[in-house]
Amino acid sequence: MENQNLSNNTSNKVIEVSKLTKRFENITAVDQICFTVNKDEIFGFLGPNGAGKTTTIRMLTGLLTPDSGDIFIDNIDIRRDSIKAKMKMGVIPEMGNIYADLTAKQNIILSGRFYGIPKRELGNKADSLLEQFELYDRKNDLVRKFSRGMKQRVNIASTIVHEPEILFLDEPTSGLDVQSQRMIKNIIKQMNQKGTTVFLTTHNIEEANQLCTRVAIINKGKIVVIDRPEILRRTFKTTQSVEISFDKSIDDTLIKKSDLVNRIERLGDKWKMYTDNPDKLVKYLSRFAEDKGLTIIAMEICRASLEDAFVKFTE
Repeated sequence: MENQNLSNNTSNKVIEVSKLTKRFENITAVDQICFTVNKDEIFGFLGPNGAGKTTTIRMLTGLLTPDSGDIFIDNIDIRRDSIKAKMKMGVIPEMGNIYADLTAKQNIILSGRFYGIPKRELGNKADSLLEQFELYDRKNDLVRKFSRGMKQRVNIASTIVHEPEILFLDEPTSGLDVQSQRMIKNIIKQMNQKGTTVFLTTHNIEEANQLCTRVAIINKGKIVVIDRPEILRRTFKTTQSVEISFDKSIDDTLIKKSDLVNRIERLGDKWKMYTDNPDKLVKYLSRFAEDKGLTIIAMEICRASLEDAFVKFTE
């Protein structure tokens, strides 16, 4: 796995964190973590509830002061020059930061003024973002009338109006409908392709798998691993599995008798069997179906997933 210490070559590093620590009374929420985020990458920050994700992102964005450790945003020490560092950021907190009594367009314009965008540019920039987020027809409606997904779209549009170099997102698609989730993920990809570095915290393992160049997994305040999703999946060969569905209901104890099956789960009308040797298990299941007079409706070999790796690292 990757070395979590800071590299001597910082030319490509836009976020550098060294021995970052934060305590709340007797609880150490973040415990001397170290990592770097490269320019133009989408960096996923994963962990179970209470692992220290939100505390970390609040320190990185200047909302919380660390007890110890260093944070550099594009070589700027955030504790010494927080305003300069924050001008490089767009920050989308978990709870959102838009004004319900303003219209969608007014929210974007207000945010743009905070970043010093000239007034003559703001109107066109706001309209362009509203079109991109499919909200142009509702631009003059009060945000309080919007659905949760629409509010999040206004939130993100307001956050990126100044085209930030670094975008921090804390659970950006949590609780949203599928259409809004897909749109927001597409926007994140588009911004990254245009040169924005993205720091993403999420509970959605599949979302991280789809978006992230690298992921860090934090547990109990400590980073346990940092690497590419594909490398993490390959680490756990024992989590390979075979999913199979028969035309009739069967008792799982019949399959458990095979030494090839380490663990078995029921998934709707399918069985998922974890194995060290999927090839041999497939052959065994074919013979098993024939012996029992069963028809195999579907069978698939599944490699280890990022979720499997996440569970292993946080057990």
